Amino acid sequence: MCGIVGYIGEKDAFPILIKGLQRLEYRGYDSAGIALLDGDGKLNLGKKRGKVSDLLEHIGSDHALHGYAGIGHTRWATHGPPNDINAHPHQARSGSLALIHNGIIENYQTIRKSLEANGHTFISDTDTEVLVHLIEEVQKRSNSTICEAVQIALKEVEGAYAIVVIDENEPEVLIAARKSSPLVIGVGEEGEHFVGSDATPIIEYTNNVIYLDDEEVAVMHRSMGLTIRNLHNVVISPEIHELELQIEELEKGGYEHFMLKEIFEQPRSIFDSIRGRMSLQRGEIRMSGIDDHWNRWAKAERIIIIACGTSWHAGLVAEYLFEDLARIPVEVEYASEFRYRNPVIRPTDVVIAISQSGETADTLAAIQLAKSSGAHVFGLCNVVGSSIARETDSGAYTHAGPEIGVASTKAFTAQVAVLTLMAMLVGKRNGNLSAKHFSRLLVEINSIPEKVETLLKQDGEIQKIARAFKDSTNALYLGRGYNFPVALEGALKLKEISYIHAEGYPSAEMKHGPIALIDEHMPVFFIATLDDVYDKVVSNIQEVKARGGRLVALVSKGNSDLKELAEFVIPIPKCDQALAPLLTTIPLQLLSYHIAVLRDCHVDQPRNLAKSVTVE
Repeated sequence: MCGIVGYIGEKDAFPILIKGLQRLEYRGYDSAGIALLDGDGKLNLGKKRGKVSDLLEHIGSDHALHGYAGIGHTRWATHGPPNDINAHPHQARSGSLALIHNGIIENYQTIRKSLEANGHTFISDTDTEVLVHLIEEVQKRSNSTICEAVQIALKEVEGAYAIVVIDENEPEVLIAARKSSPLVIGVGEEGEHFVGSDATPIIEYTNNVIYLDDEEVAVMHRSMGLTIRNLHNVVISPEIHELELQIEELEKGGYEHFMLKEIFEQPRSIFDSIRGRMSLQRGEIRMSGIDDHWNRWAKAERIIIIACGTSWHAGLVAEYLFEDLARIPVEVEYASEFRYRNPVIRPTDVVIAISQSGETADTLAAIQLAKSSGAHVFGLCNVVGSSIARETDSGAYTHAGPEIGVASTKAFTAQVAVLTLMAMLVGKRNGNLSAKHFSRLLVEINSIPEKVETLLKQDGEIQKIARAFKDSTNALYLGRGYNFPVALEGALKLKEISYIHAEGYPSAEMKHGPIALIDEHMPVFFIATLDDVYDKVVSNIQEVKARGGRLVALVSKGNSDLKELAEFVIPIPKCDQALAPLLTTIPLQLLSYHIAVLRDCHVDQPRNLAKSVTVE
């Protein structure tokens, strides 16, 4: 959550910061602000509640900010409501020091009381303002440099942080530090350096980056270059990584919204997630994250999947996959609950951690707990160099490409595609998936991108369905077996971007409560593809029909059984039931998107949500 950007070098920092904030706005859009050192070494600051466009309007009517070094921030509120005062950057009482921050300082109240006793006063409700005052206090009492003050201050801090500090008393340097919140340093030409909470504001200027590790402090000097130390002042030799990200991937490419673009990118993103890992010619799947650690997978008595949000739904699909194809018992856990219920974790467990961003705070904490108990931890994420990728014992990238829309779409199907390959590989190697079944699934998963293309051609028909239900206040999504997690994901998408209350349920569980909600106004979306439980789902559809519910049925192509029962029917290309979630989720994504557009909602930046949840 929150977006951080920084620059120091010879260029004008203002346009770099503004463009960076625009690229980072998907991480938080409650407020935005910048602070720059001008040619005279004076610190100038501007910040505003709302979006980056509101900040630009504010600055334009007030004063132009220009300089060779600066920091920028787009906020998702944690401490204090979204307003001008709580917006970042925050300054110390002298006004010479400014700081931006992503994370939560858990002991900020204790620090604040101590600082107030020393004469400090605060104007905001944020923990961030407390931190910048603490750094200034350290500077005052120890007569230290800004780097030393940051190091000392952070030793007193409990919680998570990614910070960038700028000080007009030391105008040649920019200071960045992190703990449990991502921060990337971009290495540019002629000694210039960039900072970002992810690579999106950096890639336009350089593809050479350094990922800071926990409790590392980066000093970016305008003429002397980059130095990285830890909090104990030990110099760290950084590893420079080359990004493969393309700037075109961060643009809408002619689509009205990033979400629509990302939905339509799924044939490619699924293909990219499976290519290189499977071969029809050789009849095999190869994944180094499993192959190189087969001794742990072969002995696995249980798989624990930890995730949040949409990634948790992908984990639920994986539960069906691994139990069905590999015959290994699976438990799917909310990462946010896992570490707080004293879970039983054994050295014979394999833990799969799923996260689009690779930075989800709860998932990272759960990973650390699992590792401390001796389990083998496999990470599945989309962002190269992310914290989860570096924290886990092994893993795989989904290769979905950047996902800017806050509501996850292509990341979900990419996760499910990779998890399917994993279950197939493990099932084949442990002898629980027959060669015949493996070969058939291999052929079918290879055809999934083409079938997704077919589904996307129904966009016009799905828009008609959206118009029929755009004014609904509630909705119910029902599925069984492999399609139950899809029902949950479909409901989540509708809630996230259209603000319509929706619930996903196993079809049969409808009778245990939700059926009381059904009336002539209630849309009920049934995922009723041909599978082992199809007949049971049809019975559930009859029960809804008898109570006047408005029915939308996703059915296998060619199946006409439900034409008389459903108000709308969406045909789904036929496939093995284990692969159905890769297809059935597509129309539900489109439906949510079009309903949100018709309701004039902020599709890419829905209220109160952030793309990457980097705080607990």
